[in-house]
Amino acid sequence: MNLKRISKILLVSALSIGLVFGIFAFLGEAVQAEDDEYHIAVIVKATDSGFWQDVFTGAEAADEEMENVTIDYLGPPSEADIAQQVAILEDAVIGRPDAIVLASTSSDATVPQVEMAYEQDTKVILIDNMVHTDSYHSFLATDNVAGGYLAAETFVEMAEEDYGLDLSQGVVGHISSMAGVQVLIDRDEGFLTGMEDLAPDVEILEPRYVDNRIPDALSAAEDIMLSYGDELVGFWANNNHTGIGVARAIEEAGVADDFPAIAFDADEDQIQALRDGYLDALMVQDPFAMGYEGVHSAIKAIEGEELDDYVDTGVTVVTQENLDDEDIQLLINPEQRKEHVLGQ
Repeated sequence: MNLKRISKILLVSALSIGLVFGIFAFLGEAVQAEDDEYHIAVIVKATDSGFWQDVFTGAEAADEEMENVTIDYLGPPSEADIAQQVAILEDAVIGRPDAIVLASTSSDATVPQVEMAYEQDTKVILIDNMVHTDSYHSFLATDNVAGGYLAAETFVEMAEEDYGLDLSQGVVGHISSMAGVQVLIDRDEGFLTGMEDLAPDVEILEPRYVDNRIPDALSAAEDIMLSYGDELVGFWANNNHTGIGVARAIEEAGVADDFPAIAFDADEDQIQALRDGYLDALMVQDPFAMGYEGVHSAIKAIEGEELDDYVDTGVTVVTQENLDDEDIQLLINPEQRKEHVLGQ
């Protein structure tokens, strides 16, 4: 992470809201004084996750391509800090940037701030998660329902072909990061629909919600393994932290050869778990594209260009077999991809 990004993250995480308010007001006045420079706030769900750092890396690549853009990189420490993200967004809106690129954890809590920004002619680009309002200019995200269905297809294929499991019976452990988050709801809906279509006799257990905490995901997975024993035919984990927790539980229990485990996203720990065989497949989104294209979309909106209402940023199945392919390496290594994009 570069020093500019670190300083701005620490600024929002450590200072009081009143001081942040004053800083954003000052920035807003400064930007208005320089009509030839665009001021964009990129606000993510959390700064404790490799996924959101990858969004920042994509935004940085767009930033470095242009000379007339200033970007603030902002976000709360954890995805569980919804109130803090709302406060960060509110202060950003008060600063009157030219555009905001927002990954909102909640689809409802940020509605007033998004609508305020839109009404004051700050361009609003939503990424990753939809907010329940029409006050935005474009939405760039994974089709999470399709991604969840793809995860079910991958799970069934691996369970039957790689592990020789009988899917006319058994249970699948379901570890969910948080309740009430739309992207996770969509992924789970896609996975459940896919399993119902492809393996209707398998029971998908009720989700264990872990507040986006890796240790809690590990404990939940251990409890499921202990409770269901030989009935267990695999795990579904719907984000990076849950995937890491499940992988650690499988490693500690020594059951990597017993059943498949499928997870969303591709943190470094998940990729290592995939290499080591503790995860079997990752449903990999494109956070770099969300940041990169999000900033470029913001510039286009500022300059009056028409944008698509929705842009699907895609999802890719990554396994041990294709992990070292060049296109996969660019997908999961944003710093390398940044260099590629900038021709360095």
